Amino acid sequence: MNAIAQLLGRTGLLKVDYHLLRAAMVIIFAWFGYDKWFESEIRGLLPIITHGPLISWTIPVLGIRGTGILLGTSEWTFGTLLLLGFWNNKAGMLGALGSTFTFIATFTAFPFVPDAWDAGAGGFPAMTNNSAFLLKDLVLLAVSVYLLKEDVKRIVTPGRALQSSELKAGAPRLADN
Repeated sequence: MNAIAQLLGRTGLLKVDYHLLRAAMVIIFAWFGYDKWFESEIRGLLPIITHGPLISWTIPVLGIRGTGILLGTSEWTFGTLLLLGFWNNKAGMLGALGSTFTFIATFTAFPFVPDAWDAGAGGFPAMTNNSAFLLKDLVLLAVSVYLLKEDVKRIVTPGRALQSSELKAGAPRLADN
């Protein structure tokens, strides 16, 4: 086991976590944002949107189309800011902040979603698609908070985007601003 750990440590593969997570979030926001432009997507999300304590206001105030525009625009904006974060820490921080708020808003719907527990399997903790769909937002929230922490650290301590040990190992430096 130690040999595997040492091999992984020497490859440099594990030093890309921050950039890999940022890239994954950019892809997720691009794809999810695209879906929000279609009424069928918003209609499919109605049980979640209408029961989310932080997002339930969108349908009565904006309607289905307006909610789709708000969500799609927000997700593309946060994804774009996360993408720009590869070169600009402040843009990345804004994207990570928006991402954090996005997944707080969606995950808070988790306890209130109707038909969240599969009655045929005995109910809680057997999830239905509604609750399983939202459970992924817990991981996305954790990734968002991690990116936010790293971007804030890079802004507060300019020129120290990576640990000195990572720099000695030849890790790439993409963003110092």
